[in-house]
Amino acid sequence: MKVEIDTFSGYKIYPSKGRLFVRGDSKIFRFATSKNESLFLQRKNPRKIAWTQVFRRMHKKGITEEVAKKRSRKTVKHQRGIVGVGADLQSILAKRNQTDAARATARQAAIAKAKQDKKAKETAKTKPKAPARSGATAPKVSKQQAKGTTTGGGKAARY
Repeated sequence: MKVEIDTFSGYKIYPSKGRLFVRGDSKIFRFATSKNESLFLQRKNPRKIAWTQVFRRMHKKGITEEVAKKRSRKTVKHQRGIVGVGADLQSILAKRNQTDAARATARQAAIAKAKQDKKAKETAKTKPKAPARSGATAPKVSKQQAKGTTTGGGKAARY
């Protein structure tokens, strides 16, 4: 036994009951009663009509006995050290309890150290390198020249 569902109200339609309405675009609508059909043809919105299943589902009616309220657990906060960085709880708490002045001096010291390191790197870069061997050096050849291709349009001539 196949039970259909009313297109408008959402009620069950048992075999040999109800009406079938086929619209011009071949969409099929099933109605349990002429009341449902009439309201559908008047283009009434079933979400706004209180006795329809769509309205009841939308406004959460009649489902309280089925589903009990979900109890939410309270989250418990734990303070843990950050493993990836290597900072333990004591160092984190020490940083948190630092004064603004101490934090500023530490920042200035870090900036000064970074600048010093950068300067040392720059001086290491600018030091003159040892002269290259003055032996017979081959002339510089580009990749294309080494391959033997011509520059006349990108494609080699075919023979």
